[in-house]
Amino acid sequence: MSPAIPPRVPRLPRAVALPLLATGLLLGGGCAALGLNHPASAPHPLPTLDRPAPVSKAPRRADGSTLSDEQAQAALITQTDLGAPWTATRGAATWRDGLLKSRTTAGECQRLLDALYSDELLGAPARVAVGLDDADTEAQLRFQIGARRPADVDATLAWLREMPVRCARFTATTELGLLEDVQVRDAPLPEVGDARQGLRVTCAATDPDGQRFLLTMDVAAVRVGEDAFALTNGGLGDVPNEATQAAVQIGALRLADIRRQGRAEV
Repeated sequence: MSPAIPPRVPRLPRAVALPLLATGLLLGGGCAALGLNHPASAPHPLPTLDRPAPVSKAPRRADGSTLSDEQAQAALITQTDLGAPWTATRGAATWRDGLLKSRTTAGECQRLLDALYSDELLGAPARVAVGLDDADTEAQLRFQIGARRPADVDATLAWLREMPVRCARFTATTELGLLEDVQVRDAPLPEVGDARQGLRVTCAATDPDGQRFLLTMDVAAVRVGEDAFALTNGGLGDVPNEATQAAVQIGALRLADIRRQGRAEV
């Protein structure tokens, strides 16, 4: 027998509720939808590079990277880096299609939504990527090493810096017809790498029955020399920011270390 439903809790439309309930992603009572806290300031970081990197003599890929495929794979973070309750992903979260896949007429804001939905934050498919799930909160973190030239990465970072102004608040409509209030804020990141940008994106909506729900995503992109990585950390509710900060810190230091190892092998 199904568990009893608490009184006075409105429901999402069946088309939205079924996929979300299938993985336990629906917010209990929807009461967390509006009270969003800004992410905490980034902690004092460790430096990524102690000195200017010497010019590499290794063969370069078309995107400028000197990392081999094995080195790029080794630069990814793992569930061990973040610790419990993070585990290897079980697959794409259902909220990606239910809530993140949406349309807007607000110019550049559609490009941002498309980049988040397609996992192409750096403007192209990832070279290598890893997904991790938080079994406690049902959040999902995606970390990827990019395959773009440094100049293209810097152009993407400049575009992301404009989003808190150009797309500070706009409306979007999901494929199921729900109207979302989308807000984009600047988010602090550890001072690692050569260039970086962080965002916090929220999509809040109310269904015809009055049920409120919230999708929150931390977004980060960092360039380390000729290489770059991007990550998203998203879920329903007010997603804790600590995992984002740790992933950025660890990811930048690891990528810098892999790059140093590669130069030492030349």
